[in-house]
Amino acid sequence: MSTGTSGGSAGSGGLDGDGEERRISFDVRVWAVREVKGKKRSAWQARWSVAGRPTANARSFATKGAAEARRAEIFTAVKKGEAFDVVTGLPVREVLAQRAAKPPPAPRSWLEVARGFTDAKWEERQAPGSRRSIAQGLSSITVALFDAPVPAEFEELVREALAGWSFNTGVRTTPGRDGRSREVPPPDDWAGVLEWMERHSRPVTDLADPEVARAALGALSRRMDSRPAAGNTIVRRRQVFEMAIKYAMARGDLDANPLTGLDWRPPRKLVAVDRRVVVNADQARRLFAAVAEHAPDLEAFYARIYHAALRPGELQELRLDQLTLPESGWGEALLDGNNPEISPRWSDAPDGPRQPRELKHRAKGETRPVPLNPRLVAILRRHVDTFGITADGRLFRSGKDGPVKAIRYLARWRQAREIALTPAEQASPLARRPYDLRHAAISGWLNAGVPVTQAAEWAGHSVRVCMLVYAKCIAGQDEAARRRIDAALAAESDTPVVPAAPEAADSHPRLIHSQPETTGLDRTPPGITPAVPEPPTGPDLEF
Repeated sequence: MSTGTSGGSAGSGGLDGDGEERRISFDVRVWAVREVKGKKRSAWQARWSVAGRPTANARSFATKGAAEARRAEIFTAVKKGEAFDVVTGLPVREVLAQRAAKPPPAPRSWLEVARGFTDAKWEERQAPGSRRSIAQGLSSITVALFDAPVPAEFEELVREALAGWSFNTGVRTTPGRDGRSREVPPPDDWAGVLEWMERHSRPVTDLADPEVARAALGALSRRMDSRPAAGNTIVRRRQVFEMAIKYAMARGDLDANPLTGLDWRPPRKLVAVDRRVVVNADQARRLFAAVAEHAPDLEAFYARIYHAALRPGELQELRLDQLTLPESGWGEALLDGNNPEISPRWSDAPDGPRQPRELKHRAKGETRPVPLNPRLVAILRRHVDTFGITADGRLFRSGKDGPVKAIRYLARWRQAREIALTPAEQASPLARRPYDLRHAAISGWLNAGVPVTQAAEWAGHSVRVCMLVYAKCIAGQDEAARRRIDAALAAESDTPVVPAAPEAADSHPRLIHSQPETTGLDRTPPGITPAVPEPPTGPDLEF
């Protein structure tokens, strides 16, 4: 015997509480209770069928009364015109009640969230240096988010395992045949500490506790030896922390940003270049003379940084076909690649050769023109004539046409400083790194009157960054300000003031330090009108 209604057919019932589309039906048939005889005892079944569902629903009970009660519930729902869920065969009301009664899933741990964030960033094909910075930042935060002290046996391994395994997607996973990444077993040396960290990582929701959030911020502000980290390092780690939190919020692991409203301010980050690192013309000549004597193949390498403000990674990808090197006058370089040195474990092909990337802050395929003054043109022509080029046209190489290793060009630069500089200069920050030659180049352009927009284009960064980093190296503004103050004081006191001797119209401004001028190396093309723009305003610089 069967009874029921056929008030409608199966269809869409909109979205359920989990955001999934539900198929419902009003076409339900209810059968009489049926006895199912067994070897020892019988059972009683309440049965009904929902249109669109491949099989009927059957619920067994130990007594006939219980089966009749269930049949009555289903029959009453049909008579009331309630919708039935096609997937489960139950009244929609019951399905929703069951889901509401389920306990919420346990929150994911901070380690799970941070690891997922790392994997997402690797999928974005970030530069190896950015991947390393994220891993180092997350490692510094994670050590403060365990629910127990780290055992002594693991203290030396925690950061090493976090940065080397947990937050290094390229090492921790391998692509499968279906294109999806799968986890690989960790090294035996790290298995114990990794298992301990999985068990003791706090739930990410614990960050809602201000004390826990403060502990994480405190951890990212310290070095491994517990001394305060550099301001720029703290700011960079804080940015990584914020990005990981936004990732957790997007996934539903956090309802709000726990750092918002927290009374914690990062230290001021060092943005402006230290004027003490900028070499002048005489110091540059002495340094390059020492390089030419002891490592002549690197003279043009350093000269390109000093005269044209190239980054070391851009030098690695410099090819002869990118250069215009006339016999006299100005030349030009058209840059299109960057290949900074970094551990291969952060790249997509750790076992392969170093892979060039697009220029920094540029889209793939975009180029950047840089002028070459006559002195630099002569140095490059001499370099090509003396040392030749690689098979693929690159100017600088070491070993079997490989890139110039940082360990070599840094060691040769230290040697040149020892030979060329006085003891007082060696003890100072003056040109401590080859990269400081880039600061000298850009400072020289600005002091020679090159418009900041042009200098920023040649250097490969924004006008705003150019002004923030090099504003203190632009000479002349302080003298004008002092003259205005003198004039104001004289007007108040009616005391005549002897005006400062004006500079000759064709004289060059000077770098603001006590060393000789730096403008004698022909670094400014003719016909450029001197102009020093006002420093920009706006939010802090983002790296």
